[in-house]
Amino acid sequence: MKRIVILGAGESGTGAAVLAKKQGLEVFVSDLSEIKPEYKSMLDNYGIVWEEKQHTEIKILNSNEVIKSPGIPDKAPIIKKLYALGTSVISEIEFAGRYTQAKMICITGSNGKTTTTMLLYHILKNAGLNVGLAGNVGQSLALQVANQSYNYFVVELSSFQLDGMTKFKADIAILLNITPDHLDRYDYNFQNYVDSKFRITQNQSSEDAFIFWENDPVIKAELEKRKIQSTLYPFAIERTEKTKAFIQHDDLIIKILKTIFTMPSSDLALQGMHNTYNSMAAGLAASIVNVRKESIRQSLQDFQGVEHRLEYVATVRNIRFINDSKATNVNSCWYALQSMKTPVVLILGGTDKGNNYAEIEDLVRRNVKGLVFMGLDNKALHKFFDGKIAKIADVQSMEDAVKNAYIMADAGDTVLLSPCCASFDIFQNYEDRGKKFKNCVRNL
Repeated sequence: MKRIVILGAGESGTGAAVLAKKQGLEVFVSDLSEIKPEYKSMLDNYGIVWEEKQHTEIKILNSNEVIKSPGIPDKAPIIKKLYALGTSVISEIEFAGRYTQAKMICITGSNGKTTTTMLLYHILKNAGLNVGLAGNVGQSLALQVANQSYNYFVVELSSFQLDGMTKFKADIAILLNITPDHLDRYDYNFQNYVDSKFRITQNQSSEDAFIFWENDPVIKAELEKRKIQSTLYPFAIERTEKTKAFIQHDDLIIKILKTIFTMPSSDLALQGMHNTYNSMAAGLAASIVNVRKESIRQSLQDFQGVEHRLEYVATVRNIRFINDSKATNVNSCWYALQSMKTPVVLILGGTDKGNNYAEIEDLVRRNVKGLVFMGLDNKALHKFFDGKIAKIADVQSMEDAVKNAYIMADAGDTVLLSPCCASFDIFQNYEDRGKKFKNCVRNL
């Protein structure tokens, strides 16, 4: 019997374990951290053997194949030992893809992927398609493949998930943009990260679709170097002869095959330039799977948005508070600052992933009146921003961050939490950070 070892017992690891067990494989789950109670009980319900707070090498190195959590880097000692033995190490998505015939619509990019994923899922579900939501959002793909029977999956993929995928194929691949992120995981070599993102096109044929932002300089340069086999569906604000989604006379237009979809861009539920791109990408994918135009139009109008992504929280004494905790890289913060219409007090900081803050420097100088650095180590932020903004405060808790930002702001201003950084120095994850921000704002 084939022996599968799963490293990491979070959402993806537990889902993979359940699927492996249902496929009649021998399964062992190992997590260096403590396993959450809900995942322990799921593993126990399926009779799956697990361990926590350790990796017992003798039980791991004898596996036929290892499924690793996206959070475990290739540099981890146990992974190095597995590679040295020639053991196949894959991601949960790669594993799940073996056991389903569902069409895979996969979304990646440095920014906007969660919004686009949720928007596309909303469109397809409203159109009556039998569709699941997976990857970085929703339940793990493996758990849904084990327990559900969907015709389509909308899957949000991070670069870490793509790294562990070799035979998996996206029927529709969406690449929104590429800007430096997670460089600490890619030996501080941007090309390694770019290569990772482009894995979303691997194994595609001419019958498959590749949707991408036509004017992204990195994507543009890569397309000249690569032979992409799939049918190309570029989107952009301004049209060239190849553009399939664009803006003309303030209308969003999608033009594929013999169909032309059009709607006023002012009717889109998601406003702002970056959201127009997200709507184009989702609209293109929905058009490719033949969702009716009226249905696409309705869903693009009534979509509610994503928690922790430019989420309005409250207005206190005429100061607006916006939660953009999901902005874990500099480019995300750039989008947030670009969409602000008032002076801003910006809350930044957390675990720095090798960030280059030059990208937001102009917007900070132009629109930001105060900075609040929230982290255990703010040296990199001080090194870049000291002397550029008059008001800067250092804090180590969300309560102090909100209080300081509130004091710095005047009536008519916006306090924006858009940290540029991962959250793990003080918070469990970006959701925890965003929820604490909202609670602190409501307690003002």
